[in-house]
Amino acid sequence: MLKSLPGMDIGDGLALIAGPCVIESEEHVHFLAQEIKKIVGAFIFKASFDKANRSSVTAYRGPGLKEGLRILKRVRDAGFPVLTDIHEPSQAALAAESVDILQIPAFLCRQTDLLVEAGRTGKIVNIKKGQFVSPHDIRLAAEKVASTGNSKILLTERGATFGYNNLVVDMRSIPIMRGFGWPVVFDATHSVQLPGSAGSGSGGQPQFIEPLASAAVAAGADAVFMEVHEAPERALSDGANALRLDVLAPLWAKLLRIRAAL
Repeated sequence: MLKSLPGMDIGDGLALIAGPCVIESEEHVHFLAQEIKKIVGAFIFKASFDKANRSSVTAYRGPGLKEGLRILKRVRDAGFPVLTDIHEPSQAALAAESVDILQIPAFLCRQTDLLVEAGRTGKIVNIKKGQFVSPHDIRLAAEKVASTGNSKILLTERGATFGYNNLVVDMRSIPIMRGFGWPVVFDATHSVQLPGSAGSGSGGQPQFIEPLASAAVAAGADAVFMEVHEAPERALSDGANALRLDVLAPLWAKLLRIRAAL
């Protein structure tokens, strides 16, 4: 299904969206883009220019809109499809000039003005299903984008709130959301996040990335989203739930075998 979208004819029937949570430096994003490419070949590079929903006001947010989009455009100019988050309607058109996919963060997935402005750019729009939204109801968010005449939509599963500081993944959501007619992405690293569990930040259980990603691919996911870092313990955002770069190769090989078995 992903190959039905312009520019998404990549991978062996399964696409990968990967990169650091946030732009840490220009050198770092180029380093990770090249290293991930060596491992998996073609993929979609992901990084945020601003993490507007950090737990603490003192947490690192990124280089900001102008500098961040300049950096991401250079990654795109190097031959990588690029995805980034937007947080405000006014950012949509600006980001569309530098990237290929606009991502709607989970916490903002019901913000009508944001969804409509993203749709109006004509770019692919990836809507992350909020932790508080059922797989049936995310269709309404997609329809807000589609109301602009833009049907280039991805829907991302990233877990649902399960009490305090915990998430659970209902694999039924993947076939449910695929039934709407849009490709479905599984966010394997945010799904193992423990929101707010570290006091001023979030924790994570990266040991569960592999089993959850494997189950999601078996359930029919069209793509897997993973935040990847060469040293998660030094990452400036979401390191607790990031995938270590040196384990990407065996994991991706396993996911492709599962996909091929389908």
